[in-house]
Amino acid sequence: MEKKGLIGIQLSTIRGVIEKNGIYDTMKRCHELGYRCIEISQIPMTPENLAEFKRAQQDFGIRVAAINASMTAMRPGMECLATDYDKILNDLNELDCNMLRLGMGPIAQMATKEGMIRFCEEANEYVDKLKKDGVDYYYHNHSVEFQKVDGKYILDHIKDSTNMGFELDIHWIQAGGEDPVRIINRYAGRIRLLHLKDFRIVVDGEDFDFFKRMQLGKKLKELGIEVKQVSPMYGAIQFAEVGEGTLPIKECIDAGLAGGSEYFLIEQDSTYDRDPMDSLAISRDNLIKLGYGEWF
Repeated sequence: MEKKGLIGIQLSTIRGVIEKNGIYDTMKRCHELGYRCIEISQIPMTPENLAEFKRAQQDFGIRVAAINASMTAMRPGMECLATDYDKILNDLNELDCNMLRLGMGPIAQMATKEGMIRFCEEANEYVDKLKKDGVDYYYHNHSVEFQKVDGKYILDHIKDSTNMGFELDIHWIQAGGEDPVRIINRYAGRIRLLHLKDFRIVVDGEDFDFFKRMQLGKKLKELGIEVKQVSPMYGAIQFAEVGEGTLPIKECIDAGLAGGSEYFLIEQDSTYDRDPMDSLAISRDNLIKLGYGEWF
């Protein structure tokens, strides 16, 4: 039998839809689009929300691939393993899920060698503790993990110094200046989760009107406002629906599958002026065209 993965949705993509329509009705719409798998992030895991996710699982066959959990709180009131370990473990058990993902590490801490060592030691403690409770812990990358500390990428420090798995995000690998397929191949065997997010270039003529930018900068300076200049080239980068950008999607998926990825989760940090549900439909259609229709 041909090996297949399961394509799903990272719920941060449709957080606004959930806030407006509720979890159950949104999961129903996702089911109608053909999706049967989700990853939970940026959705408060209240008893009420947990009950709605369970109801959606029962009625629509929704599978939960992973739930987000940081080691320590990154903002006031945020659930984390340090203070809410038992509650997070219960949420996983209730949703028949055995994977946690860390959406982003403490980058300010990891920017130094000493801080990186402390992070890796703490991460391993949680990896070992979670493993005893039947849960695997995965690190999700952004572009910043391709900063070098002591001559090596932050992401490689985590790979070499911890037992964490990885949830590689192909857009952020590209944004970090690396080749997604190459990185996926290097991390083979440790990537049960892969984020599908395309990389699009969109030029806004206003941003490239350098005369206008200089005049604006001059006026702000006269008002005593210091503005850090950022090249408009960076503003040309957008998050894109899968198949609507420049990334080699099929090659990334095939490399992920060969390297042990089971879940291929669509995430789009912003859909700009487009309805997020329409964006999910576009990504679905493009993935079907690439031959992954049976992965839904």
